[in-house]
Amino acid sequence: MSVLKVVEILGNSTVSFEDAVNNIVKEASKTIRNIKSVYVKDMQVCIKNNQISEYRVNAKVTFGIDGE
Repeated sequence: MSVLKVVEILGNSTVSFEDAVNNIVKEASKTIRNIKSVYVKDMQVCIKNNQISEYRVNAKVTFGIDGE
């Protein structure tokens, strides 16, 4: 039987939503092992001078728990 844990993480990018998700995985993998999936819960953009200045993603990262 496997046990999984879910954490909610916010990520951002000035390039795209996809890049924001990649940033989440890149940063989360520095401290979280066994990442299984990322569920994008919400997406937003910030506007500056009538243009998109930042893409934001609220995501749930699922990973396996190491057994003892």
